[in-house]
Amino acid sequence: MLGGIFIAHLKAIQSELSYSSKPQEWKCDGFDLIIFQRTMVMIFAIEEINKDKNLLPNVTLGYKIYDNCMNVQVALRGAMSLISSPEDVTTDYNCNGPPPVVAIVGDPLSTHSIAISRILGLFKMPMISYCATCSCLSDKREFPSFFRMIPSDDFQVKAIAKLIKHFGWTWIGIVGVDDDYGLYAVTSFIEEVKKFGCVAFSESFKLNDNIKLTQIVKIVKQSTATVIIAFLVKAAATINENFKSFGGTIGILPRRGVIPELEEFLLQTRPTSDHENNLLTQLWERMFECRFHVNNTAYNSSLNQSNTCTGLEDIKGKNSEYSDVSELRTSYNVYKTVYSIAHALHNLASCENGQGPFVNHTCADITRVQPWQLFHYLKKVNFIDRLGERVAYDENGDPLPAYEFVNWQHLEDGTMITKTIGVFDESSSTVNGLFLNEKDIFWNFASRSIPESVCSKSCQPGTRKAIRKGEPVCCFDCVPCADGEISSQVDSIECSRCLPDFWSNQGKNQCVLKEIEFLSYEDVMGITLTATALLGTCLSVAVLAVFIQYRNTPVVKANNSELSFLLLVSLKLCFLCALCFIGQPSQLTCIMRHLMFGISFALCISCILVKTIVVIMAFNATLPGNNIMKWFGVSQQRGTVFFFTLIQAVICLIWFYTSPPGPAKNIKYQNSKIILECDVGSQTGFSCLLGYIGLLACVCFLSAFLARNLPDTFNEAKFITFSMLIFCAVWITFIPAYISTPGKYTVAVEIFAILASAFGILLAIFTPKCYVILLKPERNTKKALMEKSIADKCH
Repeated sequence: MLGGIFIAHLKAIQSELSYSSKPQEWKCDGFDLIIFQRTMVMIFAIEEINKDKNLLPNVTLGYKIYDNCMNVQVALRGAMSLISSPEDVTTDYNCNGPPPVVAIVGDPLSTHSIAISRILGLFKMPMISYCATCSCLSDKREFPSFFRMIPSDDFQVKAIAKLIKHFGWTWIGIVGVDDDYGLYAVTSFIEEVKKFGCVAFSESFKLNDNIKLTQIVKIVKQSTATVIIAFLVKAAATINENFKSFGGTIGILPRRGVIPELEEFLLQTRPTSDHENNLLTQLWERMFECRFHVNNTAYNSSLNQSNTCTGLEDIKGKNSEYSDVSELRTSYNVYKTVYSIAHALHNLASCENGQGPFVNHTCADITRVQPWQLFHYLKKVNFIDRLGERVAYDENGDPLPAYEFVNWQHLEDGTMITKTIGVFDESSSTVNGLFLNEKDIFWNFASRSIPESVCSKSCQPGTRKAIRKGEPVCCFDCVPCADGEISSQVDSIECSRCLPDFWSNQGKNQCVLKEIEFLSYEDVMGITLTATALLGTCLSVAVLAVFIQYRNTPVVKANNSELSFLLLVSLKLCFLCALCFIGQPSQLTCIMRHLMFGISFALCISCILVKTIVVIMAFNATLPGNNIMKWFGVSQQRGTVFFFTLIQAVICLIWFYTSPPGPAKNIKYQNSKIILECDVGSQTGFSCLLGYIGLLACVCFLSAFLARNLPDTFNEAKFITFSMLIFCAVWITFIPAYISTPGKYTVAVEIFAILASAFGILLAIFTPKCYVILLKPERNTKKALMEKSIADKCH
């Protein structure tokens, strides 16, 4: 015998308690045709199993079904009646024989199942619900013998959360009924939503509490959330009159099944005169809106009393919800539930002695099977039903989880339908177990497009989320990433800094290679400086050519022609060394530019210094008794120039050996660019190089300044003084300009100083001489020079 607890009536009416007479039985009202179909499915499944020669052969299943009238007290009374028959009295405390029932199908409501399972668990009486979804019932410590054929709310919540996440809804309102089902579902759903979104509001209410419902409606209207999740026991959207408000709602339902021959079975239903089985009589009365002349006034009180039922009415010609088998969901769960019990009993009956699961490997006796024995086999049920679906229970007594998403739509004639739009099945191969056919979804909006429900729109790449103080994490502002930082994903929490050689693009969503900058020959500035350096080189060569051509003239001879030639060569090197500062720096060019700069200018200033010394000594040599020039002849002059230049060479060698200059990447001045430059390596070495040149220049300037008015055949001291004045002025102003100028312009300043000082020396010293040689040849005679010398002395 199998027990069953189903819903036939939607309301229970408690009798009045007068305390003066025995209380009467509760009355049930509101017979529901479509819900009663589930009861008939259990009967159909049992009869189908009894006809099956392969499943439970030689065993006949019976049933005993109670109506819970949507009341927990009535449901508990029915459960107690199923597990203990009042007519069976045991006097010897020997509980032999089969129990009244070996398992109970039902109760459909979570609240009822919780109350009943606490009692049935004491006896390990299996109870398999086809509709109770509360996740609390998966706790095997509290409900050890509870099974169900519908996924728990945890899975339902997970499926809904997957759907919400799929559509990008992160700002959600929640409404639920104030019962075990609603409270558990709302609580677990809030925890699931927190993983990717926020809850705008969460409200619960009791049925028929119109005041609370009015408050919830006000909250919904004021909220910015456009997606509401409702955990309800009855969906208002299933009524055509409410389609304007609830049409397009997406619901989640158990998998639909098509049970062969069920419709034919339902249409064979006939009323019975058995007062113990009055549910069929009430079905007939509700379907045909009539009354039998029997004493059943406790039921269907709202029916028309004038119409009399004959029992011969044409049920096949009656189009009713009772015989509608197009949307078998809960009824299909009932069907699978009965078959799971039958397969468990079949496995129990198929046990071979010595290989059983009980003490000493014994088997259970099918003729005296006990609920706890069936409970053992029920946990291991695993079979494929007639529709090709696998039926099994996990360790918590829950089935293989699968749901269908349905969308409430209406046909062209106005008929409302629930259209399947997707499936959620974690055991499938689809991504995240979710499959949706979005083109079949009806969105009840003017745009007919997917609604958007967010507190703040997603932050696009290039920005980051900044949470608003005192508000949920879903409410935020989008702050652009700082320069040099990017975010490449939507809703990035923080921006990541680019690597040193990279910089953020304009959209701040990608790191790109920094622009490499150096003073190149293609730049306008580089071309200008190159042309200037070549011009200076050409001028030096031209002057050298003039001096070589006129080397025997008095002007050239009078001023130590060999030192003049050497000075012009050094000036040419000074102009050429500027070219080493242009182009992409390398280890070789970085060394060459400083080596040529240091040596060429040391050679240049050494020549000028020696020329100055020669002027001073030449004047002193004209004094009576002074023969100093014999000690500072040509060889000594060459040696002095070589010695002064050698000192600079030694400085360079020490510098290059200890810490040589080399190419470096400078990102200090412009973060978006990499400035390629030459790092001096040792600041001390670079300072010594410049300092030595400066020292030679200062000594030369002072010497020339003191000798500027000395009479001589052609006194160069005044021109040397002017050239050194230009040289010192250039390099004194160079220092602050060099320090403060960023990027490739630093090199440009250095080149400018080199060229300016070289031009200053070249023009100041050699222009007067070239002027005389080329334009005033009459003055380039010994007589003219002697006359000028005498005139200078007399003056």
